[in-house]
Amino acid sequence: MAAIISCNSYSPLAASKWINPTLPTKASTFLTTPKYNSHKHVQCQLQNGQKGRPFSLKECAISVILAAELITGIPSLDAYAANPPLPDLSVLISGPPIKDPGALLRYALPINNKAVREVQKPLEDISESLKIAGVKALDSVERNVRQASRALKQGKTLIISGLAEAKKDRGAELLDKLEVGMEELQQIVEDRNRDAVAPKQKELLQYIGDVEEDMVDGFPYEVPEEYRNMPLLKGRAAVDMKVKVKDNPNLEECVFRIVLDGYNAPVTAGNFVDLVQRHFYDGMEIQRADGFVVQTGDPDGPAEGFIDPSTEKTRTIPLEIMVDGEKAPVYEATLEELGLYKAQTKLPFNAFGTMAMAREEFENNSASSQIFWLLKESELTPSNANILDGRYAVFGYVTENEDFLADVKVGDVIESIKLVSGLDNLVNPSYKIAG
Repeated sequence: MAAIISCNSYSPLAASKWINPTLPTKASTFLTTPKYNSHKHVQCQLQNGQKGRPFSLKECAISVILAAELITGIPSLDAYAANPPLPDLSVLISGPPIKDPGALLRYALPINNKAVREVQKPLEDISESLKIAGVKALDSVERNVRQASRALKQGKTLIISGLAEAKKDRGAELLDKLEVGMEELQQIVEDRNRDAVAPKQKELLQYIGDVEEDMVDGFPYEVPEEYRNMPLLKGRAAVDMKVKVKDNPNLEECVFRIVLDGYNAPVTAGNFVDLVQRHFYDGMEIQRADGFVVQTGDPDGPAEGFIDPSTEKTRTIPLEIMVDGEKAPVYEATLEELGLYKAQTKLPFNAFGTMAMAREEFENNSASSQIFWLLKESELTPSNANILDGRYAVFGYVTENEDFLADVKVGDVIESIKLVSGLDNLVNPSYKIAG
């Protein structure tokens, strides 16, 4: 009998079935597919006859490469198919696009406190230092730790001043734990215990993330009036997704943790949490797994999304994209349609396990219940240069056991998705009305 791997982490594994890896000439959508289940599927196709502006040479090159990779028999699902810090902090994250989901979530928080970022960055750089072979890596790690410790000593007062008034005591306590933890990490380095570095780094970055969340004082903007009565996630939440894996001798069961970001996608994340609380995804099969994405969310029957019992109609949500540097998301249009060709998104498709809504290809506001996780993190998906950012609504990242997403196959079953934190941040929950 195959071993059960709990993956020591949790992340709801839902996949969108309306992701069609087609490269439409009108670069407004990327993932679409007609209704998909075990009996129906649509082949990926390259669409050239659409009206709209032609691709640039760069877009054409990306399209051809991606099409060549994906066009070999990939089922298409008719579907509803971060961020650099604030401008004055950009020097802290110069270099290659950030791919770590935890770092993306930290930089996506609506805060502007340079002092805490100067502690965060060298702690994150430890991951690069550990790529050096053997114990030589520890010399580089030691420099990272000293830089972070120095930044904390010099900036602690500024960090505390940036905490929300109601959270100052908790934040100060977290900073004390961070200070002790960095001393412990310094001792680990001096003991030349390389294996203990990464777990301690993860602990310290968790403290940093918690401190940064304590800097957010309430929800930072008003959701547009037309969406204000929808289920909204005004803050962060986390879910555990338990998946039963079939036909894999090495993996029988895995639990994924996903962090949902309502600061940057309140409508999208709120819709998903509301469906989770309805147990909508429990018992649902993975409907697409092709090495590019994992996707699910298409219910049995003719419906292609969630049917709201109160209206007996499919509940859809608008396309929702938060642009870096803006105070609130843009709705109902892709960034290209808005002419924001160089804009970066707060939640980019950078990390393995980036979670987004699938939708119909030419209907920006058709997302309902189908979701997908991106598996690729190659040159085709760098920040601000890929064909997904600004066209699909990202609302979370798999933060634990994301590597196991590659082992999930069509027909594997989502046994459950459970909310483990953040329920207090859900506003207008329709599942309560429905009982």
